[in-house]
Amino acid sequence: MSRQVTQPRFNMDWMLRDLASSVPETRHVVLLSSDGLCMAQVGTDKDTADRLAAACAGLQSLSGAIAAQFPEGDGRMRLVVIEVDGGFFYLMAAGTSSYLAVLAEDSVDAGLMGQCMRDLVARLGEHLSSPPRVDGRVT
Repeated sequence: MSRQVTQPRFNMDWMLRDLASSVPETRHVVLLSSDGLCMAQVGTDKDTADRLAAACAGLQSLSGAIAAQFPEGDGRMRLVVIEVDGGFFYLMAAGTSSYLAVLAEDSVDAGLMGQCMRDLVARLGEHLSSPPRVDGRVT
């Protein structure tokens, strides 16, 4: 039996709470599919999480084009960090067809954030994957 795309396989928000509480100055944590579907969120409302997920889908696509310029690599994006006035944005490949996005204040410990994100992905990567969809349904 398949499920609607808008319904995650199970509530994954709890997986992100540890990251949000472990790194001071974390504002938003969003798990998204490669096509911009918000799969889980912590520290934000649904509308903000959906906008962030949609923007991340475009960013991960652009970063993939950059990664392809390194012929010795595999052409995939692993981590993007953007510093803006007031904070940092992190986007990390998480599981199969999924990404972990974090917004943090400018006083965040960047090394700690990167390490905690890597640890989360290493521990839970298979659970952070986006299931394949056909005609708007999870297969």
